[in-house]
Amino acid sequence: MTNESQQPDVNPKRDEKTIDEDAQLMLRFRDGDESAFEQLVRRNVGHVHALIYRFLRDPAVVDDVTQDVFLRIYRNAARYEPTAKFSTWLYRITANLCFNVTRSRKKGRPVSLDTVIEDEAVRRDVPDEAQPSPSAGLDAEELQREIARAIGELPEQQRAAILLNKYENRNYEDIAAVLETTPAAVKSLLSRARANLRESLKRYVEEE
Repeated sequence: MTNESQQPDVNPKRDEKTIDEDAQLMLRFRDGDESAFEQLVRRNVGHVHALIYRFLRDPAVVDDVTQDVFLRIYRNAARYEPTAKFSTWLYRITANLCFNVTRSRKKGRPVSLDTVIEDEAVRRDVPDEAQPSPSAGLDAEELQREIARAIGELPEQQRAAILLNKYENRNYEDIAAVLETTPAAVKSLLSRARANLRESLKRYVEEE
């Protein structure tokens, strides 16, 4: 993936009236309005924090990674141009930092959060009509823990795609922009992710 400081190359510069509210706040901050950055953080910190928790499932690092996301935004404000949705850039930074953490763990290196709690949202099921119903022998809270575990075991691209689609309500085009791939590739990622989740959770669902 490219450096997240680069803006998504989607659509030419838009008229300010047509860009989303977060992008307008970012432009105000770029032009020197510090209060706009505070508003931007308040509007987005909950989504970013929840996404990082769901991806990493490690309360010890969630706050630090969340802070690092907004630090990256702060440092790159001077280069900001609203060439796409602000959320695309925000989620790209978030995804890149999460990927950095997971890759560092795989290599056995300590993660420096200077460079890179379970909440209620984590206990929600993945809303997909293809998912089987929960087993009568498994209570709802335990099922949600198993779903969170299964998502956490997905390959990182599949994990990012399923979290963005099912918890952040992002469509194929949005996810493709975040992951710097194509909508068709995102559709394939989601299909494989759902198949892997069904396989991982099959012992926890009812036999019809």
